[in-house]
Amino acid sequence: MLAVVLASGGLDSCVTTAFAAKECELAMLHVSYGQRTERRELMAFNNIADFYHAKERMTTSISHLAQMGGSSLTDSKIEVSPANLESKEIPTSYVPFRNAHLLSIATSWAEVIGANRIYIGAVAEDSSGYPDCRPEYYEAFNRVIDVGTKPETKIEIVTPIIHLRKSEIVKLGIELDAPLHLSWSCYKNEDLACGACDSCALRLRGFNNVGLPDPIPYAI
Repeated sequence: MLAVVLASGGLDSCVTTAFAAKECELAMLHVSYGQRTERRELMAFNNIADFYHAKERMTTSISHLAQMGGSSLTDSKIEVSPANLESKEIPTSYVPFRNAHLLSIATSWAEVIGANRIYIGAVAEDSSGYPDCRPEYYEAFNRVIDVGTKPETKIEIVTPIIHLRKSEIVKLGIELDAPLHLSWSCYKNEDLACGACDSCALRLRGFNNVGLPDPIPYAI
């Protein structure tokens, strides 16, 4: 079975790629959207795709999201908020409706190459609280794919880590021999991870909870 894997290059998508590799041939897809760490994430994606000898890979850009702004990841006028893992508010790093763009591109490519699955490393629990990372979002998008593709097309979105906490994702990655050292999660920096943004804090807490050091370099 051939699967499109949406991979940012981060920890969650790295573990999702490892999970998909156990079940399918990989067609790996990376979509840049004008984010602050665009170059570093692309490097992480390519390193992970090389590690898994992906059958196919595609990189593309939807930089119009940066033109729209509305997120600290794409708008330099909006500061990346310091981590607050107890907050229930949607953080400034939320990119409005981003995952719909990513899934639409993945669906188009999957239909062209005959892939039956789309894997995405969405996480609902122990995450930043993005509305487009909830299980019901992907249930709805699966219905959109069903009615919006050819009758003979059968494509399913798979979210293997959506109910896991970050520590459980780290454990799963270790069990699957995922190349966690190749991944990059920082929202701000491209050389040394800042350690202070939500993404860094969640990642560091995940490794700390399993009693292991994070293999990527940090500025703190």
